[in-house]
Amino acid sequence: MTAVAARPAAGPAGAQVHTSTAASFEHWRHLVAESFVPLEASSNDADNFQGRLRARRLDRVAVVEVSSTSHEVHRTPALIAQSGQRYFKLNLQLEGTGLLIQDNREAVLQPGDLSIYDTSRPYTLAFEENARLMVVMFPWDALSLPPECIAQLSAVRMAANGGLAAIVGPFISHLAENLDVLSGPSGSRLAANALDLVSTMLHSELDMSADRMKPQALLAASIREYIDANLADPLLSPATIAAAHFISTRHLHNVFHESGTTVASWIRTQRLEGARRELRDPLLAGLPVGAVAGRWGFLDAAHFSRTFRDAFGESPSDWRRGA
Repeated sequence: MTAVAARPAAGPAGAQVHTSTAASFEHWRHLVAESFVPLEASSNDADNFQGRLRARRLDRVAVVEVSSTSHEVHRTPALIAQSGQRYFKLNLQLEGTGLLIQDNREAVLQPGDLSIYDTSRPYTLAFEENARLMVVMFPWDALSLPPECIAQLSAVRMAANGGLAAIVGPFISHLAENLDVLSGPSGSRLAANALDLVSTMLHSELDMSADRMKPQALLAASIREYIDANLADPLLSPATIAAAHFISTRHLHNVFHESGTTVASWIRTQRLEGARRELRDPLLAGLPVGAVAGRWGFLDAAHFSRTFRDAFGESPSDWRRGA
């Protein structure tokens, strides 16, 4: 096996679709690492291997269609240690059969099935035959659910004909079929919609297994739901959040510390992402930047502009003009 280090999700957001066909299995190793995160790859028939990737960035989301013959990829502890970035990946099996292994669980995926996994923990993906799948990769904080809740669903098969997977699967499949036409604000909105659907689906899966969830994970999920529902309130604070959940602010801070973040950081990130999306929404083009900021709990336009620039490297006005 050979490990290849690379940047995740090749290509800038909004760029055209990048189609890459493997000239050899060694070439494939580089392609998968460039499109995702550093991985090891192996094949029992490397000489006859065939593989193709079609990838596109939609804002913070990487959407990649993978078509290949038999092979395996591994995310090892050594490779994880090389990269501090953390992503979740959602697989939709389109053709053939896939095997996902993580956290001592195995999910055998048939066409239409979905499964999620975490790049910060070891995993294996195996395909024993020709396969085609859609991979959606996004930062760990892009979903409303806390990571510890999502961890309970890693390598869990969400069947094509069961629950909300029957709705989310076709939506993602249509994204795969229309990568060429996804661009600009519409592409960003579809990416946001896809993440909202994924969050809703995972919430549903967790609700069905709530009796198996740890109390702390249930509390964390409830807190994030409350925050999402109140981001527009400028008075939202650790004190108001803690009071709404009948816990101390110290307990609240501990809940977020376990996820590797802080309450203030989480609120700020969610507000900034919401404002960022709306700044490129054609329906809100006539709304001043300060008014958009106010819709997400920012009362001071100058403070919002500084915070936005610190987070994204450009001013809100420049971002809006880039649409």
